Amino acid sequence: MSEDKKFIPFVSSDTNMKEFTVRALLVGLVLAVVLGAANAYLGLKAGMTIAATYPAAVIGMAVLRFFKGSILEENFTRTVGSIGESVAAGAIFTLPAFYIAGIWSGEEFSSLSSYLTASLILVTGGTLGVLFVALLRRVMVEDKELPFPESVAAAEIHKTGQSGAGGSKYLFSAMIVGAVVKIAGDLRLFATEWTHFFKAGTASFAKGKATLEGGFLAGGPSISPAYLGVGYIIGPRLSALNFSGSVMAWGLMVPMLLMMLGSSFVASLPVNEGMDVSTSVLAWENAANVVWREIVRIIAIGGMLVAACFTLYRMRSSLGTGLKRSVKDLKRAAQGTSESIERTEKDLKSSWILIGICMAAVLTFIITYFLFHTSILVAIVASTVMIILAFFFAAVSGYLVGIIGSSNNPISGLTLTALVVTALILVACGVKGSTSGVAAVLGIAAIVCVAAAVGGEMFQDLKAGHLLGGTPWRMQVGDIIGVIISGFVMFGVLIVLNQGDINMGIQQGYEGGFGSKNLSAPQAGLMATLSQGIVGGQMAWSLIIAGMVLGVAFILMGIKSPMLIFVGMYLPFSTVFAIFAGGLIKGILDLYVARRKYNEGQLATVENTGVLLASGMIAGEALMGLVVAVFAMFNIFFSDMLPVSHPLYGVGLAIVIVIAYFFVKIPLKKADSLK
Repeated sequence: MSEDKKFIPFVSSDTNMKEFTVRALLVGLVLAVVLGAANAYLGLKAGMTIAATYPAAVIGMAVLRFFKGSILEENFTRTVGSIGESVAAGAIFTLPAFYIAGIWSGEEFSSLSSYLTASLILVTGGTLGVLFVALLRRVMVEDKELPFPESVAAAEIHKTGQSGAGGSKYLFSAMIVGAVVKIAGDLRLFATEWTHFFKAGTASFAKGKATLEGGFLAGGPSISPAYLGVGYIIGPRLSALNFSGSVMAWGLMVPMLLMMLGSSFVASLPVNEGMDVSTSVLAWENAANVVWREIVRIIAIGGMLVAACFTLYRMRSSLGTGLKRSVKDLKRAAQGTSESIERTEKDLKSSWILIGICMAAVLTFIITYFLFHTSILVAIVASTVMIILAFFFAAVSGYLVGIIGSSNNPISGLTLTALVVTALILVACGVKGSTSGVAAVLGIAAIVCVAAAVGGEMFQDLKAGHLLGGTPWRMQVGDIIGVIISGFVMFGVLIVLNQGDINMGIQQGYEGGFGSKNLSAPQAGLMATLSQGIVGGQMAWSLIIAGMVLGVAFILMGIKSPMLIFVGMYLPFSTVFAIFAGGLIKGILDLYVARRKYNEGQLATVENTGVLLASGMIAGEALMGLVVAVFAMFNIFFSDMLPVSHPLYGVGLAIVIVIAYFFVKIPLKKADSLK
């Protein structure tokens, strides 16, 4: 069997080119913070994040072009810039659980001690992920069986950019549109949501001795460029699955439970006292929201638990292969082979990596023992478990990214597994019913989650760098700096969003903060429920089991993505409807593309242009949302700035139609120009 040809990167290993420069690092750090903050906003509202690789690549190229930067500088900037999204994912999946579980109250969540504790968790997990990736990089990145689809696409963006054909104008234009629509909605120039409760008559039974009342809470899509962008990116099939969960929740479960609970339940709610529930639509609308929040969402959590396990089960062969390879790669790293020292093959020194891993274990001990006040035994066990889980899950995450890309990486499923394993081990060590035990479980899960998220993203960027001819150790050092900066910024972003929503809730009459209608934080809610249930014994088992049974039923039906259905049940109807609308827009574009019979180059142009537009919409709204939250922290509300008493929802729908038109028109026009 003949040996394969030696791989030659775009920039050869003996080429001396600028790479790790101050300007490239600074641009990358700004992108890491900005794109990470945007993803934190999106994930807390919609339960999903988007890969930051493409926006980071396009923006980095556009900025560095002014300074005549090299392609390796652009690669370095993209690597550092995209790592913030991974830190954000780890943060939003776990840290809001401290608030939802009641470990950190509103004021305590915003305190300096909570900020330092959370930042330490994020930095520890992120740095650990980078170190494990450096340990395993060579075998994983050079494996010809792993296609790394998004890495190849990112590398092609950089190569295409060398000829001057960038897509930055689409990205920046869409960002402006997203920001303008967001601020216009907050200024109440149009209504961003519409809901109405429809009474559906009465039904009598038991020979007329009893009467049941009920109805349906209907609504339209939220006027949100970010949600439209999310739906566009995940496509019509997945957005339809997501929407089906919301239809099931609001079209079946809520009406059925409302009718069973009856008008006496509606009248008993504190906010409905004194209302005539036979005529008050507001009373029934409030009751429908209570039923959804207190019952249906708990059922959805049980379903998400089964769906996460099912996702990991379906990937069992990939996971098993990843675990076996990670052990093998660790053995190779321990042997310290010194065969090749080409620039494109140099990683961080093994001695530095091992020192860093030991420091991470010490920091985990400090967090669990001194900050969460556990016993020494529990702190030692937690540190050991964290290192083992973080290593395996970082390796598995990288393997999965190599197969399916980071956008589809099941980080929440891996984190859920880490949380359950950690909780069961700590319970076996005697931790039961204590706040410190729940906090320790959430802290370990958070570190593992960030390590896995960073590991997957880093493997993706290192593969792109491998194709372009980047220097691994420089990219790894850049990512460590990016992780540290993002780690110390990201919890500040969570504080701003949480406190801003609390203040906005006081002003608009709803209970704000994580878990509210505006900041649903579904993954964090699931983590809080499970940690309290296993360690604290506070789980509503009847509803959780009902959701688990429903999840099993979906699996038996052959539904491939039950997780999306349960996320649709967990999120507000208007949010899911807007995501579905974005998916429909992509479906319409796909129909036009199929009719025009484009070649491969045109198809790629349509796909890339659409993704850049959607990413820009998401980033624009998310960044403006952070600005709005900052003002709300100081009790300055944009809704009070203009004297608009009755904003029209129809104006918002017209804006959605215009956005949809350009989502279809621009990619088609760009593809047609290539004929």
